[in-house]
Amino acid sequence: MQAKVRWIDGVMFLGESGSGHTAVMDGPPDQGGRNLGIRPMEMLLLGVGGCSSFDVMTILQKSKQQVTDCYVDISAERVDEVPAVFSKIHLHFVIKGKDLKEVHVKRAVQLSAEKYCSASIMLTKAGVEISHDYEIQTND
Repeated sequence: MQAKVRWIDGVMFLGESGSGHTAVMDGPPDQGGRNLGIRPMEMLLLGVGGCSSFDVMTILQKSKQQVTDCYVDISAERVDEVPAVFSKIHLHFVIKGKDLKEVHVKRAVQLSAEKYCSASIMLTKAGVEISHDYEIQTND
């Protein structure tokens, strides 16, 4: 896997993935930025949420669950020192669909957390406390 991050100006950078996609990262004005992009630590949270969501949806689709919407609200805490690493991350999945079976949703979230999501498992191994829960909303 490859990526490139190029300085644009101030504390703005353009990240380009090995697959050719780009994202602007920038800092707040009090740190020399213009607030024109995602903060790098926010990007890390988005990566964890995307990785986990990918797993959850793949598992639910294989379980023949009729999902109509899926999102994950992510909240995080950082230590109050430099480096301001994450100390806790919580992922709250909201799964919407028809005739959803809780056993499948619970299993999908658990498998992502414990076996498949490389991003969250890597952060857990680095000492970040990561928790997950879910909510099912039906379209009946």
